[in-house]
Amino acid sequence: MNFLLSIAFVLTWSSGFIGAKLGAGSASAVTVLMWRFLPLALVLAVVALTVARASWRGFTARDAVRQAAVGALSQSGYLLTVYYAIQLGVSSGTTALIDGTQPLVAGALAGPLLGQYVSRTQWLGLGLGVAGVVIVTAADATGGTEAPWWAYLVPFLGMFSLVAATFLDRRSPNPVAPAVSMTVHCVTSAVVFTALAVGAGAATPPAETSFWVAISWLVTLSTFGGYGLYWLILRRSGVTQVNTLMFLMAPVTALWGALMFGEPFGVQTVLGLAVGLAAVAVVHRGKDAHRGKGAAVTVVRSPRDDATSPPRDDATSSPRDDPASPPPQPESASRKSA
Repeated sequence: MNFLLSIAFVLTWSSGFIGAKLGAGSASAVTVLMWRFLPLALVLAVVALTVARASWRGFTARDAVRQAAVGALSQSGYLLTVYYAIQLGVSSGTTALIDGTQPLVAGALAGPLLGQYVSRTQWLGLGLGVAGVVIVTAADATGGTEAPWWAYLVPFLGMFSLVAATFLDRRSPNPVAPAVSMTVHCVTSAVVFTALAVGAGAATPPAETSFWVAISWLVTLSTFGGYGLYWLILRRSGVTQVNTLMFLMAPVTALWGALMFGEPFGVQTVLGLAVGLAAVAVVHRGKDAHRGKGAAVTVVRSPRDDATSPPRDDATSSPRDDPASPPPQPESASRKSA
């Protein structure tokens, strides 16, 4: 069952990048995102006022502000940059690979920012991950795309937005139910994207059927499927499993984009993806070796870690445990969609 859930998660999360490409063909990024989150916010608000009312007990104004900030960073900031990059011509596979380096970057920053131990092996893994991104980006940029050079910097803004959201989320002193945080995040995103779309004069949706196909795709597959399975697997298998699966998004998305949109998928792209996957293997091997030596690792844990996280060996805890990892959407039990 866990294997099947993992496959479903990789496919549905990757579908977000493909959905962004579908939407980019019929409307601007803010239009697609506005109409993606408006129905989501309405549905979740109705659920919050009916069947999930008990989950809101103890939810304070301070919690609401923090969760709104996390949602603005992890959904609004992240998705806007992903959609904008794809709209500019960056391939979905390259965007997914840049996004996939988030756990490595967050893990590395946990050292200088939080005083946590970051081994030389982890730094090596980060270096390999960056090398993989450079190789794939170079292949994409020379593969006949019309994207300007600076467009390849845009996904990095989204990736760092996720990192910032993760650190903010992990420092929350109070555990928040997933249904509550998911609702706050989506309502926040709906407000942000609606304001941007109205301000840009792009709030009116196009009449093309392809636009509504893209919206249905994004709401059903990417949000309920991708984000829902993200938290389900997180609670069942832990953050290490989710972090590992996040690095499978890039090759799956690159292959999907090549088959569906004819995006570049040559030898250089394959090499870059292989280097990116090697980075994951190096980081995880380093963790195993570190555990075998019985090395002590300083772990910064907040009260919510003890309240919501499964038991684990601190010496092998992942970046998300400590506190950084894939996209922090609702309350963390925990790699965020495009």
